[in-house]
Amino acid sequence: MARTGNSLVFLMIVSFVQCSPPPFWTHPPTCYSKVLDMGRDVSARVSNIKNDPETGRCADHMPYLYIDVHNSCVMETMRSFVTMIDRMRQRRCAYTRKVQELHVKLRQLHMIISQRCHGDLVFTIDDCAALGRGPRTS
Repeated sequence: MARTGNSLVFLMIVSFVQCSPPPFWTHPPTCYSKVLDMGRDVSARVSNIKNDPETGRCADHMPYLYIDVHNSCVMETMRSFVTMIDRMRQRRCAYTRKVQELHVKLRQLHMIISQRCHGDLVFTIDDCAALGRGPRTS
């Protein structure tokens, strides 16, 4: 009888833990927050690739990329950047894990902005040069 009671309590605890969200989630991510996070990640990856000794030499012709989802030029700039990565001819750099991961992340971000978040984002800036230099500091 005692074993049955312990098993029942254990099953109740397990079912409660499985149904409740993890404690670090305050709310599910929105399309907008997902795009912001991915934009920061892509910007950091580009900077890392340009500063890395292994990939820096063959990525020195590439501009820095600052993803600002409020900038109307962001889609065109991401397409250009994907094309630059596609056209890298130096195998040492183009086929490194870091460059390939950037390529995948950039394509995913482009797809999410163009197809999934279509209409959720509002372009308030029209400054294409800002995507290559980073955020303004006041």
